[in-house]
Amino acid sequence: MRIVDLRSDTLTRPTAAMRAAMAAAEVGDDVYGEDPTVRRLEHMAAALSGKAAALFVASGTMANLVSQLAYCGRGDELILGDQSHVFYYEQGGCAAVGGIHPRTVPTQPDGTLDLAAVEAAVRGDDIHFPVSRLLILENTHNRCNGTPLNVAYMQRAGTLARRCGLKLHVDGARLFNAAVALGVPAAALAAPADSVAFCLSKGLAAPVGSLVCGSVAFIARARRMRKQIGGGMRQAGVLAAAGIVALEEMVARLAEDHQNARDLACALALTDGLRLDPDRVYTNIVFFDVVHPALTAAALAAKLDARGVRVLALGPRSLRAVTHYHITADDIAWTIDTIRSVLGAC
Repeated sequence: MRIVDLRSDTLTRPTAAMRAAMAAAEVGDDVYGEDPTVRRLEHMAAALSGKAAALFVASGTMANLVSQLAYCGRGDELILGDQSHVFYYEQGGCAAVGGIHPRTVPTQPDGTLDLAAVEAAVRGDDIHFPVSRLLILENTHNRCNGTPLNVAYMQRAGTLARRCGLKLHVDGARLFNAAVALGVPAAALAAPADSVAFCLSKGLAAPVGSLVCGSVAFIARARRMRKQIGGGMRQAGVLAAAGIVALEEMVARLAEDHQNARDLACALALTDGLRLDPDRVYTNIVFFDVVHPALTAAALAAKLDARGVRVLALGPRSLRAVTHYHITADDIAWTIDTIRSVLGAC
């Protein structure tokens, strides 16, 4: 049966070029700093993000966690959005592992944080309060339709963070989606931040890994934190080799994923039983609601799965579809026909 899996862009599989690079990778012990392929990937990531250094880690969650641990001590506080991936989906790692207190402010529909609210959340010098150390932003914002945060907003956030004595970390899991959508270099989006993390294993289609980028001193501290939480890897060049191909070959083509997402959204907006605003689809993530009286999101997802279309139910009425390297324009057309067929039969 034909399968079109739109649950996430984490479902991408390594390309033939990645598999060949992995098989041929020159390796060494990365904990000793002796894996040349890892070092090459880290240098590429630092250059692309406009930072002085970078660190290869196993996942986006690890990238964010080692960054939080590098900036904050036990009892310190970080400020982040209440819909952010770090707060919503990373198991409270900052508190569980680092004893760091998360303070949330409301996430706006466009994925930004109201900077006045951020400033109001910064603690004063009072022995009753934790010390505010860190601000975390997310770009693109997963739960807000994959919306990119633009350069002007990032600059304002960076200025605020410096004025308030905060470090600014960007969870840029899909940073290159933001850069492509906005038509700017990734480094321009990362420039106001002290550090940025991005994933290789989502739209860039590598099988494993993320990069944390920042100053030399910050990366040295993050490297210690990576080791502390068990993230030191040995002959990791076999993984880093795929990441190098991802950065060399997979960034520009993200525009195809964005177009496929827009095509899907425009068609679903005209489909009876569904509701969404296609003008709020900016990158590769499409959220849509089921308004058919006989269906819930889970029920529609199950019916679609039986027909070979996989989407993710995220609430009683809400579903998500994410386009990626393995989804073609023909897959999108077939998906639209399948969804309309299923709804028409209900």
